Amino acid sequence: MKYSHLIVIAVIFVCTTIAWWLLGAVVSQRTLHVSYETGDTVSGRWGPRLVQKHPQARYTSSSGTSMVLQPAKSDVKVQLAYQPVKMGLLWQRTYGVKFAGAYTFTNTTAITQTLHIGFDLPSGKTLLDKIRFTLGEGTAARRSVAAPLEGAMTDSVQLAPGESIPVELSYECRGMDVWDYAFSDASRIRDFTLTMNTDFTDVNFPVSSPTDRRPTEKGMELVWKYEDAISAPGIGMEMPRELNAGPVAAQISRYSPLSLLMFFVVVIITATSRGVSLHPVNYFFLAAGFFAFPLLFSYMLDLMPVHLSFVLAATVSLLLVCGYLRAAAGEFLFRVGVAAQVSYMVLFSYSFFFKGLTGLTLTLGGVVTLAVLMALTAKVDWSQRLGEVSPKLA
Repeated sequence: MKYSHLIVIAVIFVCTTIAWWLLGAVVSQRTLHVSYETGDTVSGRWGPRLVQKHPQARYTSSSGTSMVLQPAKSDVKVQLAYQPVKMGLLWQRTYGVKFAGAYTFTNTTAITQTLHIGFDLPSGKTLLDKIRFTLGEGTAARRSVAAPLEGAMTDSVQLAPGESIPVELSYECRGMDVWDYAFSDASRIRDFTLTMNTDFTDVNFPVSSPTDRRPTEKGMELVWKYEDAISAPGIGMEMPRELNAGPVAAQISRYSPLSLLMFFVVVIITATSRGVSLHPVNYFFLAAGFFAFPLLFSYMLDLMPVHLSFVLAATVSLLLVCGYLRAAAGEFLFRVGVAAQVSYMVLFSYSFFFKGLTGLTLTLGGVVTLAVLMALTAKVDWSQRLGEVSPKLA
């Protein structure tokens, strides 16, 4: 092969790389635009990231100081129902939550106190349905019907020394991405239990892991239990990660030059060792066939499911590249081209659907390629082959 041909092939590769990076930038911009447009819409319709704060009571000491009193016992139950919504190229991780908290406040002072009990509700534009705030139990129970004041449910009760009162808060609402339960900084939490039931098994804890977990028929049951803790970490659940087609398509476009580079190396070495002459124009058409894959995949996503778009785009590219290689270089190079394109383009690109597999896939592909090329070309006389190659088909 002439060195001038190698230079032209390198120019073709660089130009194709620039085109791929531009395509990746366009796809990223489209995804970002959709994210900005739909994020606020979905948040306004479903609700934002929800944070339920641990309740507390206040009373005035004999010296006139406002004191904070934490619940003596807490039994919280949370049900999370994952309900993702697709908007354009992105999945929004929306969910529904049923919250029910049963708390007990105890007057630990030596005199009768008036406790002002407050529950901070999730902030933001959150629709709270079936809300119930009750003090006491049995016939003495008092249900508060007052509207929240500054985002909190509040009520007052007078307790004698050592007297306790149960308090319950329950509601249903919807949110996005993460549900959190937060404690006040440096607060002392006693006899606290939170039981969370999910309808999904792909659980991710952004703050603290549960003390107990077990699978259920529909998902998971997770339990956090604090007997007597200071500065207890918050509790949270992040919704399962969805496969967002936009970022995947952008990544495939940005990393496609690696696939083409390895494909070109295999074709050049195989063609040279077999005495097959391929002109730079042939490599131009091969590069164009490769470019068709991410281009088709990126724009088919608006109309078809992500996996179907991937299969159709990959099939079209394989037919273009390998069909052309068979016509231009013969049966042996066609078989090599099919194996190389499936490995470098299809499998490598599909690895972006799975977190953490891309680097391993590329490494294994490079090692296997090196081994195969070394085996195929071990007895090739390169001093002869790197001279002028006569045009013939293998």
